[in-house]
Amino acid sequence: MGPRATPGHAPAPDHDGSEAGLVERARGGDMQAWAVLYRTHFTPLVRHVRFLTGDASVTEELVQEAFARALVKLPSFDRRATFSTWLHGIALNVVRNHWRAQRNTATAHERLRTMHAACDAAVAPRLDQAHLSRKKTEALYAVLETLPENLREAFVLRDLQGNTPAEAAEKLGITPGNLSVRASRAREKIRRELERLGWLNPKGAGP
Repeated sequence: MGPRATPGHAPAPDHDGSEAGLVERARGGDMQAWAVLYRTHFTPLVRHVRFLTGDASVTEELVQEAFARALVKLPSFDRRATFSTWLHGIALNVVRNHWRAQRNTATAHERLRTMHAACDAAVAPRLDQAHLSRKKTEALYAVLETLPENLREAFVLRDLQGNTPAEAAEKLGITPGNLSVRASRAREKIRRELERLGWLNPKGAGP
């Protein structure tokens, strides 16, 4: 795990400051180099994990776990991918483990019922736009919880994080074509469920 310091304010390294150089120094046990890598990648990794989980309360805990695993695995980093891609892959595995630990079909269905009730309440004039937007986001993540991991990951990387097909495919270790198929299937399942819950108009229906 890295030092808990403010991201983006890393001290300047005293020799090879390239990322490759920092990684090599960190592999050799240089904790100052690891601190620079940690601070550089902390904010992007938080953003990545936050999109995957939709839960700010667990994001930093999972990010810290990802950095801890990365530090342990650093000697085996073979540079076939960039350090960033490798680190994001570790974070993805941490999130997958979190999903599996939390997986409970009854809980997911209960969240969907809650979102359906929120949808009914959304027509009330007392709900302002910010509240309505937050409820829509909660509904989306409730639906995401019911998708298979492979579809959920593809949707998050493409539609929520805005990665290109090539970028998302590299992070998941699949082909861009496979990625596009997964993302398309996820969109269709999400669309149908949000229509059922009343958050979207059915295709062909008016606004």
